[in-house]
Amino acid sequence: MFTGIVECMGTVLDVREARGVKRLRIATPWPSDGVKVGDSISVDGACLTVVEAGEGYFSAEVVRETVSRTTLGRLRRGDKVNLERALRLGEGLGGHIVLGHVDGVGRIVEREEREEGAIFEISLESGLMKYLAPRGSVAVDGVSLTVLDVRDNVFSVSIIPHTLSVTTFGLKRRGDLVNVEVDVLARYLERLTSGRSEGLTFEKLREMGF
Repeated sequence: MFTGIVECMGTVLDVREARGVKRLRIATPWPSDGVKVGDSISVDGACLTVVEAGEGYFSAEVVRETVSRTTLGRLRRGDKVNLERALRLGEGLGGHIVLGHVDGVGRIVEREEREEGAIFEISLESGLMKYLAPRGSVAVDGVSLTVLDVRDNVFSVSIIPHTLSVTTFGLKRRGDLVNVEVDVLARYLERLTSGRSEGLTFEKLREMGF
């Protein structure tokens, strides 16, 4: 489990493929004892398992299903990625609960620069839009964000200058693809309320404090 608070950006050192499995080697600023084989790391929002770790880098494998459901298959040498190590027992939850299970790939349709940061508008497949609501949580490329607005198949988020400087959002432009994970609580609420309470919506649940 993750929090959506990115620890740092890593740099893809190389990408290799064998028998349909991609192997990413990623440089990090973490100390040599900061990552070990078997650890779970969120790479642009997708949970990967470390299969090799060395001084200033780690390697992880990406299976076909993850390649098909995320942007990881598009990574090339030199690309920057958002990194977060799995939450450890006793650590605080700074963002929201993020599982590292990407639900879909969105596309940035607009980036508007503002004095207080930038507004990103992201299009997403219609089947996932029902899990998004203003003031709700969403993880985009592993970053925990608050939804500003939702309309049709587009949602918007606001990125403050600090987040722009310490994540790949500072590099993102219109047309770029991003990994999106909807709030797992929204999925659980849908399951709990499905067919039970007429007129109960995610908006009403938000108003009630859920």
